[in-house]
Parts: sequence; structure tokens; C-alpha cells
Amino acid sequence: MKQALTAAVLASVLASVSHASFGAGDIKAGRAKVAQCAACHGIDGMSKLPEAPNLAGQTEEYLVKALNDFRSGERKNEMMSMMAKTLSDADIANLAAYYHSLGKQ
Repeated sequence: MKQALTAAVLASVLASVSHASFGAGDIKAGRAKVAQCAACHGIDGMSKLPEAPNLAGQTEEYLVKALNDFRSGERKNEMMSMMAKTLSDADIANLAAYYHSLGKQ
């Protein structure tokens, strides 16, 4: 019983720490940075190109992971890899916060 309680507490702490690492982006800073994304994904998060996904309302976790994966080369797309390489960790968090804040349109 004590082990189950300890495991439950540990899982809860880990989940809150993991969740706390997201949502730290600055929406206003993301809006200021979005110009380089807007040509394909739109300032409003609605894609301007058929091959580019809509980003409005996507979860911050997904957007941060996707941008980090493009930046590291783990995820492949010539344009996105090139764009992501110029982004700092703060830029990624801010863009993710901004696009998430738009909600699904």
C-alpha cells in the first residue's frame, strides 16, 4: 500500500513538472516573432499553403516538440528545418504559446 501511494505521489509530481515546462511562452513575444511563420502558416494560424498545417489551437507541447524535432533534424522537412534552426528555445516557447492561444478557428 505504501509503495502504491509513493508511486502515485511521484507520478503526480512528475506530471506537474512536465506540464509546468510548457505554457511558459510569452504570447506577445510569439506574436512579434510570427512574421517568419506567417507566409505558410498565417498570422492567424490558418495555413496559406495546402501542404502547410494549420497551427491555430495546437497544443503547446506538440508545437514545442515539432519545432525542436525540426531544429535537431529528427523530423525532416527542408523548409521547416531551415526555419527552426534560427529559433532559440525562448522563440519556440513563445511561438507555441501564441499559436496555441489562437484556439481552433
